[in-house]
Amino acid sequence: MDSLTHLFVGGAIAAAIAPASQRRAALLAGAVLNSLPDIDVLPLLLSDDPVIRMVWHRGATHSLLLLPLVAWALWAWFRARGGRVAQAPRRWFWIFMCTLLAHPLLDAFTVYGTHLLWPLPLRPAMWSSLFIIDPVFSLCLVVPCAIAWFARERPLGGRALAAGLAVSVAYLALSQAAKWKVDQDAGRALASRGLADAPRFSVPMPFNILLWRVVVMTPQGFVEGERSLVADRGPMAFHEYASDARALHAVRDYAAVRRLAWFNHGFMKAQERNGQLVLSDLRMGAEPDYTFRFAVAQRDGSKWREIPPRQLRWPWEATRRLDAMWRRIWNTPATSHSTPAPVEAGRAAER
Repeated sequence: MDSLTHLFVGGAIAAAIAPASQRRAALLAGAVLNSLPDIDVLPLLLSDDPVIRMVWHRGATHSLLLLPLVAWALWAWFRARGGRVAQAPRRWFWIFMCTLLAHPLLDAFTVYGTHLLWPLPLRPAMWSSLFIIDPVFSLCLVVPCAIAWFARERPLGGRALAAGLAVSVAYLALSQAAKWKVDQDAGRALASRGLADAPRFSVPMPFNILLWRVVVMTPQGFVEGERSLVADRGPMAFHEYASDARALHAVRDYAAVRRLAWFNHGFMKAQERNGQLVLSDLRMGAEPDYTFRFAVAQRDGSKWREIPPRQLRWPWEATRRLDAMWRRIWNTPATSHSTPAPVEAGRAAER
């Protein structure tokens, strides 16, 4: 999740657990503690490899195997120093434990990927039922934290925090239920296309859990579909897009390609652009615009030559996209979008 949301998640958890007399201090302490796992971005800045910066983020500092030890060590150190932690050691033990563990668990609800069991060699968890910035989820905690700050020791503060945490947990559950419904609709449509068992993922579109995107890998590339839980009722439609599977196979042993394939579960598109092979992470963005694109190879005659990976930034019209997304939530697409688009349309979009 975004950094601002982490501040209020930690603050709400800590203030709800702390004694009323320590509520304001707990709000601040929880905000810091819940943000602490993202400290891994600092050493990663020392690397000039953008792929390493991507796949190693949310690693050791997000591990459910290590964070309990960190929480205990921090709690023991602060308790030994006296002050608020020594005055209410049991409550502060759970503040340290819960605020730190909540960070990676919340991150896992996004599609980016979180190494929950680092250092075990398991692929990152991506439960993908929340967009990385979700204003509704954030407000569930921002408002109670503000109330608790001004209420100080009054019971109103504790009730607001408890209600906010309950609503935020319910929202997470609702996001998972929405994801389940979208996956069911997608599964029925894909079965009719012979893609029932093809690798796929679903993820909400930016800032909401009402409009979803489903991507399914195929031998020729991938198909992409949208589903509005408000407007759509009929079979889910998918558009076909091409990917250079032959080139991707040729570079599969390159270090950067292996890292990306492991991290994104193979959900990536390969295309040649200006003589370079570019890999796009299909999980974040929408055709043809993606957040993470990496040039990993240079054309050398009929073959590919490995190059140091380089992250590319391609311009896209965010304002137009967001406006179209908002209208799509409430409206069923035109009839022209009800049938699968040909692969050639995908190729045209890439040019």
